[in-house]
Amino acid sequence: MIPATAIRKAVITDLDYIYDLYMHPAINPFLLYEVMDKEIFTPIFIQLLQDAVQYIYSDNDKDVGMFKLIPHTYRSAHTVYLGGIAVHPQFAGMGYGRSMLNAIKVFTKQAGFLRIELSVAAQNEKAINLYKKTGFLKEGILKKYTYLKKEDRYLDEIMMAYLNE
Repeated sequence: MIPATAIRKAVITDLDYIYDLYMHPAINPFLLYEVMDKEIFTPIFIQLLQDAVQYIYSDNDKDVGMFKLIPHTYRSAHTVYLGGIAVHPQFAGMGYGRSMLNAIKVFTKQAGFLRIELSVAAQNEKAINLYKKTGFLKEGILKKYTYLKKEDRYLDEIMMAYLNE
């Protein structure tokens, strides 16, 4: 059983942690940013902080994962996009992915969001299975949605959503 957990907005002192997660070789291929030096990533991170969309998931004051919540606006203001989801590799296989997603569902419902949507690389079967286990449903496929510059190839993304009802 996983002890009490918490979600908090990232702060400037989280730069190293967030950078290390985004650039980790096991995580990076499935996230938004190409591998880059910290000096190049720092302004990106600062923008994430200014936009107030980067979050840390902790367990008993130890950071175990991260994610972004990007709210939609106007007629879609009931929807939030969930991205940049990662559990630190040292905590992989311990139930934190499921725990974090369940906490995100509660957190977004309390914030008034009805719909959580995400996209996941079609090749990322481990993540797809986790999302399904936590109630996310497949809604469609985005063909050649992500471009991996280093590999010069495109990936299809699966759109998935969860309704906070």
